[in-house]
Amino acid sequence: MENALDDALSDEMTTSQSGNPILQWISVAALVYLLICAVGLIGTGFKTATGDEAKEMFAFATNPFAGLVVGTVATALIQSSSTVTSIIVGLVAGGLPVSVAVPMVMGANIGTSITNTIVSLGHVREKKEFARAFAAATVHDFFNLLSVVIFLPLEMMFGLLEKLGSALASLFVVENASMKGMNFVKAATAPVVNNAKHMVENLSDGIGGMILILIGILMIFLTIHYVGKLLKQLMVGRAKSIMHAAIGKGPMSGIASGTLVTVLVQSSSTTTSLMVPLAGSGAFGLKQIYPFTLGANIGTCITALLAATAVDGNQSAALQIAFIHLTYNVLGVLVIYGVPFLRFVPVRAAEWLGATASENKLIALAYIVGVFFLIPGLCLGISSVL
Repeated sequence: MENALDDALSDEMTTSQSGNPILQWISVAALVYLLICAVGLIGTGFKTATGDEAKEMFAFATNPFAGLVVGTVATALIQSSSTVTSIIVGLVAGGLPVSVAVPMVMGANIGTSITNTIVSLGHVREKKEFARAFAAATVHDFFNLLSVVIFLPLEMMFGLLEKLGSALASLFVVENASMKGMNFVKAATAPVVNNAKHMVENLSDGIGGMILILIGILMIFLTIHYVGKLLKQLMVGRAKSIMHAAIGKGPMSGIASGTLVTVLVQSSSTTTSLMVPLAGSGAFGLKQIYPFTLGANIGTCITALLAATAVDGNQSAALQIAFIHLTYNVLGVLVIYGVPFLRFVPVRAAEWLGATASENKLIALAYIVGVFFLIPGLCLGISSVL
């Protein structure tokens, strides 16, 4: 029923705006505005619900593995790292400690790769085709897993990403963003946020705050969903042209085009899923597609940065976690692709898994369930006991 309603709304939007790009761009701008308002609502709600007890509330989550698992499973279920990172930005603005949020962002990177892995299952009937498609999908998984293996210990020992994110945020946080200390973006979203706060002011802080958080999360779901649909209508044709033109011209071109296409369509899942049929058909090899995947990881950070521009709460912390997301993904590309003996580890692992899964299709299913749900669940259980 819900899916039917969603499809009907989508069809109505498509029909009403088809052939009118000006109206489509206006709709995109309106949805982006609502996205920023939604993040503000989550921050306000979290701050209202927790008061001065936010740090105590999240004391149990000091274990970074728990944060990693939460980010992975949430993104795998929602199939949108943009949605999860936007929610994380709102929570950080409301008082969630940045140190708790960093592993969640890392987990979101892992969880988002489930989409193109599922897309590859469409090639399951042809053995060689499926081997190529599944390898192209899981190279993203292996890159993100390797990135966590490298950077999570560094973050736990030295707070590397937290420090870099703080340094970058300090360059962009302006206390008086406009005349008389008014932040134009925050002022623009204030009517929506303040009206929502007014609606729940007669409720207790805990209940009112939770309602604001839920409204904000629902708005993020809807805005990102429909922004993605509109941008696909406007941009996917151009995105495919960019991708076809860039793949095969070298790794730098692939990384740059992967970043650009993901910024255009606001979805790394869409970008990486576009490559799976190309790999399955044999049009491009895995080593040609691999850099494009890395660019998609960088391009997806734009949503969190956008979400952090106007929050009702700690804007410095919100920008910090958004820059941590960007820094983490850029450093992952620089380290893994830049170090020769690490460069093709994800490629070799994906090729092996693709060949193995093509021989036994149940391995593909076991991989998806195990990596994205079963293993994270076991890790969360073990970490809670320890």
